[in-house]
Amino acid sequence: MKLRVGIVGIGSSWESRHLPALRALSDRFKVCAVCDPVQHRAEQVARLFDAAVHDSFRILSNREDIDAVLQLSARFYGATPIYAACDSGKAVYCAAAINMNDEETAALYQRVKSSGIAFMAEFPCRLSPATLRLKELIVTKLGSPRLLFCNRRRASPARREGNGRGTRDLVELVDWCRYVVGSEPASVLATAHHLPATQQTDYFSASLDFSAAAEAGTGPLAVIGSGDYVPKGLQESLSYRRPADLKVVCERGIAFVDLPHTVAWFDEAGQHLETLDHERPVGELLLLHFHRAVESLVLKSSNLEDAHRSIVIANLAKQSSEQGRRIFL
Repeated sequence: MKLRVGIVGIGSSWESRHLPALRALSDRFKVCAVCDPVQHRAEQVARLFDAAVHDSFRILSNREDIDAVLQLSARFYGATPIYAACDSGKAVYCAAAINMNDEETAALYQRVKSSGIAFMAEFPCRLSPATLRLKELIVTKLGSPRLLFCNRRRASPARREGNGRGTRDLVELVDWCRYVVGSEPASVLATAHHLPATQQTDYFSASLDFSAAAEAGTGPLAVIGSGDYVPKGLQESLSYRRPADLKVVCERGIAFVDLPHTVAWFDEAGQHLETLDHERPVGELLLLHFHRAVESLVLKSSNLEDAHRSIVIANLAKQSSEQGRRIFL
């Protein structure tokens, strides 16, 4: 089955992830229409696939030759293309960073769920080969996670994209930790550093406690650090003594994960290094997962629930930072 799709918004990962994946999976996906606020950018992408260009995402969603909508950017659009897709009964692949409060998130969750469409939020950390291998090692070699240290840093020009990129990073990292631990956090404590002149956040740290309610501090603990504090002109420093994307301390060993393909782990037998670069690129894995969800004609609500839950936790982390206190979930 070739899935006919319409693209809404050309995001920052278009050149590195989405375009190569769509080209590689041309036997599974056909791009029929493109919509982007920047007209010449929409026309450039449409020419690559011999697709139509639309000024309105609603018109795109209502096309009879469209099976699914790929929302790759939320700039200028927000969550409205998802509502439009629900109205037209089209599946949604959402790679966009959408800023919503808890009430808006709950309303969107209920709307997507009631519409019965297939929905997938793009969480590349979750489906990366290194993460899948880490989950295998936790079951077979390393034992249950006790401590997680999650790091992401970017160069400061990312702030030009507004708050969306930071929110996207936080939601994605929260989901990643939830997936690795395999349970839900009981509380969150967060702090942030702001630039004095603009009050923009250049570093955000959140601690997720996965302990049982009556045993705080005894269960798995995930510490997430995300920032874009490296000034323009000093971007070479990003690679200097770069921390692992994820460090996991388990019952019987320690693992270091560098996305998307590398896992180094240590147990009583010593050091082990696995490079999984023979696997498909993450962009292809994500789109194949979405294709299966649509083709099965069965609503894959687990991803929808994961996205909803991670957004709620990320919003509570921001609230914790503003109020200077731990918030129980």
